[in-house]
This record gives sequence, C-alpha cells and structure tokens, in this order.
Amino acid sequence: MMSLSHEILFVLFSYLLGAIPMGYLLTKRFAGKNILELGSGNIGSTNVRRIAGKRLSIVTQVLDMLKGLLPIALFMCFDDKASASSNFIYFLAIAAIMGHNFSLFLKFKGGKGVNISLGASLLLAPYSVLISVMVYFLVKWQFKYVSLGSILLGISLPITELIIHGLTSTFYYLCICCFLIIMMHIKNIGRLLKNKELIS
Repeated sequence: MMSLSHEILFVLFSYLLGAIPMGYLLTKRFAGKNILELGSGNIGSTNVRRIAGKRLSIVTQVLDMLKGLLPIALFMCFDDKASASSNFIYFLAIAAIMGHNFSLFLKFKGGKGVNISLGASLLLAPYSVLISVMVYFLVKWQFKYVSLGSILLGISLPITELIIHGLTSTFYYLCICCFLIIMMHIKNIGRLLKNKELIS
C-alpha cells in the first residue's frame, strides 16, 4: 500500500498530466494556429476539428482520454490494493479532470472535460462509459449538436452506474464528473436554449 507522500505525488502527477493542453499544442505545432483565439476558443477536440481538421481532432481526443486513463492505470499497477472500491483512486481521476478544465499552463483555462472524463472513468465504470458514449453518438446523430450530446453523456454516466450497481462510490464520483461537464457547458446550454448553438 502506498504512503501518504506517494499518494500526494500521484495526485500532483494526475493534475499536471491532465493540465497539458493537447489541443492547443497540436494546433500550434501542426496548423500554426492559436486555438484559444479561434472558433469557440476551447482546446477540446471539437474546436480542433473546426480549426485544424478531423485527423488532428481525433489525435487530440485520444490524447485527452489517455491523460485521464494513464494515472488510474498506473495507480492500479503500482498499488496492488488499488481498486474501484478504494476512494483515493477517484481523487486521482478528478485531479486529472480539473487539470484539463483549469490548466496551470493556460492561466487556469482549459477544455470542457468530456474526453478526459471518459478516459479517467474507463477502468472505474466501463459499462457506464460505453453506454454514455452510445448516448452521445445517438444525440449527435439526431440533433447535430456536439454540446448537447456531451451534456447528455455527462448526465447518463451516473444514471447508468446507478441502474447497474446502485449507490456506490463510483456513482458519487460520476455525479461529480456530470456536474463538471454541465458547468463547463453553461454557455452552450444558454445558446441551445436560444437556438444559437453551433452545429458541429
């Protein structure tokens, strides 16, 4: 079992890894553009697609998911008693998400946390992640709004976990993920209500 100092280091590592602004770095390096000043100004894969194309968007999406997945996977490997029932592992996941949403490297600005939430939750709630991704694609296919799909994805994460496993620690963790996703989409919700949201 890890010591307190090792756990603190893991939390810092998780936050700093999450804080690496992949979308910003990739568009700057390969498209020569500052994504913070273009499109929606967001560093996520949706805005990367608008600014730099589908291929770079997919790379951004994968890397953002890995930023969430890697700390969880490493912690499970290094701590033989780590599991989804160990509450500390949820702090790691949330630290990565907070790093992405409020990046130290972008003056505490960042993305909206959807892809990194999926990556961080993949080993903790695989069925909820899978079903929520299906919800996202169905909503996007039907209504054409990425933001609406992302919001309903966030909502479906804890609901699915509740239906499958009941009131577990993972459920409460996914409620936090849902809250963060919705909070990061407040402006999108306003535009959706006014029918002014960008169709992606």
